[in-house]
Amino acid sequence: MARERILFLTGHLARPRLERLLTGLGETEFAWSIADIGVKVAALATGDIIERRLKRPVEADKVVLPGRCRADLDRLRESFGVPFERGPDELADLPAHLGRQGPPPDLSRHAMRIFAEIVDASALSVEEIVARARPMRDEGADVIDLGCLPDTPFDHMEETIAALKAEGFAVSVDSANRDELGRAIAAGVDHVLSLTEDTLDLAEGSSVMPVLVPAIPHDMASLARAIDKARAMGIRFMADPILDPIHFGFSASLSRYHQLRQDFPDIEILMGTGNLTELTDADTSGVTAMLLGICSELDIGHLLIVHVSPHTRRTIAEHDAARRMLFAAKRDNALPRGYSSALLQIHDVRPFTATPAEVAELAADVKDRNYRIQTSQAGIHLYNRDIHATKTDAFEFFPHIDVGGDVGHAFYLGAELQKAEIAFRLGKRYAQDNPLDFGAAALAREEDRTRLEAAGHTLKAGKDKRARTKDAAPSG
Repeated sequence: MARERILFLTGHLARPRLERLLTGLGETEFAWSIADIGVKVAALATGDIIERRLKRPVEADKVVLPGRCRADLDRLRESFGVPFERGPDELADLPAHLGRQGPPPDLSRHAMRIFAEIVDASALSVEEIVARARPMRDEGADVIDLGCLPDTPFDHMEETIAALKAEGFAVSVDSANRDELGRAIAAGVDHVLSLTEDTLDLAEGSSVMPVLVPAIPHDMASLARAIDKARAMGIRFMADPILDPIHFGFSASLSRYHQLRQDFPDIEILMGTGNLTELTDADTSGVTAMLLGICSELDIGHLLIVHVSPHTRRTIAEHDAARRMLFAAKRDNALPRGYSSALLQIHDVRPFTATPAEVAELAADVKDRNYRIQTSQAGIHLYNRDIHATKTDAFEFFPHIDVGGDVGHAFYLGAELQKAEIAFRLGKRYAQDNPLDFGAAALAREEDRTRLEAAGHTLKAGKDKRARTKDAAPSG
């Protein structure tokens, strides 16, 4: 059987490195060739340029473009009669793209439901609650949990439940008040948090799926009795022994989850993570990964998430990313590595895509005055045909920059160099003209780029934009 033939499009600057990389793969299951389409950086090539400069017929089974090339793939396929696809943004990631590290992980599945709590629901209007619920669903919430406040009447509870249901939400009510729990069940809520052996009668004869908790904190015997009682009544339930915050019983509460799973191997369990994420001054991505790792091992399928502290602003998205990553790793009987970068928010596994020597080689080939910016282990690189400066502080580049009176160009370079410094100091991947990727901690890259461009923050001076339309390399 003939090997698949792949043609890689590139520009002048990247061709030597691409050739070395493909040669370094050794024996491959495909035959490869390279086409230099006559621009410095192929990522900037338009569909028109490719159609004019790529030789016909294309003697390949498919053509791979640089990831940042935005040419219309369907149009190119129709024009040349072969499939076109985008490769990765960085050459360093090409081996993985070609399957040398396995196919991309499937993150479409998970085994945990997210309950996202609106903690002050009784103090909000129906409209305010629905408005808060919508972005929660967008970030991954499966159930909207209405948190009731002590000594604050929730007269519009039934109306709120109906409004959320009308928009397709699953709803739970979280209250310590027996009357509020009874009203929620009568209104057709999906879940109530929480019932004990003493209040389980509220769920009798209804379709509600309650969360069962100990009648007295830490009293696992009372939780076991509630479980047995619910089973006898034919009530489907979740059990929650309650996760305690650090220095107030955290490690003991973890052991209770473990014991609960041992004692009841077939029940559904819920864990509320807020006592760790909210009450610990630490970035929540790592805390979430650890807690959901415990949930994955113990088959805990329900998560109660709270967002009150500003530092937990992306907690729903982080829980969603963690549950998908852990499901994929557990399915593969593997460590949770190499599945997703969504929780690598501060440091990247591979922050630098080129060595200092490779950057120097690229800089030596530059023949114009447009500035390029890259990072490597050595620091931040700024280069054009006249200079190649390497620093670790963006302000140290000031003596090396000559843009005349072009204020827009100067502003752009300052912004890009500061972004590069942030990336270098944190160990994040930097790519000129692209936002830094902070995983689930921030807006998705396309959303971020759209927002910034709308604000005018990534627009360059007209002179620079004109240069780029003439096949210039990425620059200021």
